[in-house]
Amino acid sequence: MTINQSDYIIETMSREELDTAIEWAFEEGWNPGLYDGDAFHNTDPGGFFMGKLNGEPIGCISAVAYDENFGFMGFYIVKPQYRGKGYGIQLWNKAIEYLGERNIGLDGVVAQQENYKKSGFTLDYRNIRYEGIGESYTLNLNKVVPLNKIPFDEVLDYDTRIFSLPRPRFLKTWLEQPHSYSLAVVRESKLAGYGMLRKCRKGYKIGPLFANDKEIAEELFKSLIGNIPGEPFYFDTPETNPHAVAIAERYRMTKVFETARMYNRKTGFLPVDKIFGVTTFELG
Repeated sequence: MTINQSDYIIETMSREELDTAIEWAFEEGWNPGLYDGDAFHNTDPGGFFMGKLNGEPIGCISAVAYDENFGFMGFYIVKPQYRGKGYGIQLWNKAIEYLGERNIGLDGVVAQQENYKKSGFTLDYRNIRYEGIGESYTLNLNKVVPLNKIPFDEVLDYDTRIFSLPRPRFLKTWLEQPHSYSLAVVRESKLAGYGMLRKCRKGYKIGPLFANDKEIAEELFKSLIGNIPGEPFYFDTPETNPHAVAIAERYRMTKVFETARMYNRKTGFLPVDKIFGVTTFELG
């Protein structure tokens, strides 16, 4: 997909090129998961773009279309030596063109928030990344069970009600990552919360952590980090969910990063009171 004459072109990424984008994200300090690539690519293989100058990859962006009405942008990176030269805005425009009339979400770095506003995006809320150290905790099987004991259709249904739309291709691959832990809480024979902890370039990261209430969320949180005593882990919480923030503070976690969750058409549609841990800053 060439969008510019001369020496700079933008093409749809191959699966292997997505690994390059993930490496750049690591270099930017975003600490992606070791096995995120397959889940990202499977969601929308056509929604990842690489900018190339004289054949050399110098920038990237993702514009994942979940359905006809919603998409999410991420991986907006230009190599430092090529910034400020107009290459990034061409990637941005390609992503916006690809997603068309959909409501588009993104988790942008705070420094770029004003630029996103100029492009028609509105701040919904901030997400805060916390860092902590795993603690020993014995899983109480009367409260928490392995997620694979729950039929996938039930997990998908629960996830859909909180994420706001079904994402089966993403979720199936996401929950099957190596070096990960996925747990669930069932109340009155119904799924009432689930969470996942996955291995990242540095430590581990919780995401998602969805729950009907704060007690369920904290039980899942404790059970997940009980698998990694002494290991660093990260927890991305919506600032507008005070119970999520309270869990991070109660476990002596340190605030290390934040993003601006923004949308270009519709805001305020997520049940943030049930979102304790964001799935991923790259795909929402």
